Amino acid sequence: MSKIRVLVVDDSVLARRFVSDALSAQEDFEVAGIAAHGRIALAKLPILVPDAVTLDLVMPEMDGIETLRELRRVYPKLPVVVFSSSSASIAQLGSAPFPLGPTEIVQKPDGMSPQGTPHQAMDALISSIRALCGRRKPSPVAAPSGVGVADVSKPAEGPRPSLARALGGTRAPVSLLAIGSSTGGPNALEAALSGFTSPPPVPVVITQHMPPYFTGLLATRLTNACRFTVVEAKDGDVLLPGRGYVAPGDYHMAFVKEGNEVRVKLNQGPPENSCRPAVDVMFRSIASIYGGRVLACVLTGMGQDGLRGAGALKEAGGQVIVQDEASSVVWGMPGFIARAGLADAIVPLSGINDELTKRLSNAISFDPAMRVGVSHAS
Repeated sequence: MSKIRVLVVDDSVLARRFVSDALSAQEDFEVAGIAAHGRIALAKLPILVPDAVTLDLVMPEMDGIETLRELRRVYPKLPVVVFSSSSASIAQLGSAPFPLGPTEIVQKPDGMSPQGTPHQAMDALISSIRALCGRRKPSPVAAPSGVGVADVSKPAEGPRPSLARALGGTRAPVSLLAIGSSTGGPNALEAALSGFTSPPPVPVVITQHMPPYFTGLLATRLTNACRFTVVEAKDGDVLLPGRGYVAPGDYHMAFVKEGNEVRVKLNQGPPENSCRPAVDVMFRSIASIYGGRVLACVLTGMGQDGLRGAGALKEAGGQVIVQDEASSVVWGMPGFIARAGLADAIVPLSGINDELTKRLSNAISFDPAMRVGVSHAS
């Protein structure tokens, strides 16, 4: 398979060097070139013809937003990963009056240096490029020691639920769709939710591992791609059928039952699985309120966030489906759930929407009086 050729655009010499070194260390990447600002990058694009671009937002001569605007006029489908530490510029990008196209955003750490840049940031950058280019990480012969080895190595073989197996037995009517995702998640979420031909008959709650500002951009992206409105959740929001709610960056999203309504209850409790927001927090909370009326879906992602929460949902009688290994950028989160025997179905991304639609066919509005048990967020 040919390598992914990347143009690295950043005004910082250190940043260019570090990103270039990190990409070159991957067997499936090649640095096609570097550029210190947007004008240089635009001039090099027709010469280098890269497969993807990494783009800083704060640069002299031509900043990242103006660069992306011009780039999209000529290259509407070229994958771009914005790699910036400027929250203000990221927020400005979210309201940009031009189509962003296949663009992902990764938070650049402050004070980036070869000694101080968190591995998570570079892992996210590399995984985002692979996801936009439709590639998965090559399977290593032997996984090296380091962060996240268990997440990207091939899971041990063992009993697995059959692919998209038919529903069996009597199921409680579904009243809530809950989705968790991480690395590669934005593209997977769009693919999973854009297939609905009308707004889902139940509320849709989403926890995607992202920092502040990014989750608002994700909500806007999903609204533009889907036939229903998706918002960045706010404390006190009432869950309504046919509406999506994304957990805001740096806040866990839990829920509370108040009379005949279920409301969002945000908190900044300790990170779980090194994540805030965490899928486990969301899953536990909805299990305590909705019981077996939850349909949960876990998409591509690094780590095992969602595993304990999936156990709580299954114990309460809910359904859990997961994305399969072949279509996942990283088969960490869905893989742990599948190997634990908690998945009702293991489905390729191309079939997720059909599976959700089938399992939502008996959806009904949630009646809190029908759920006996804990009524507060856990």
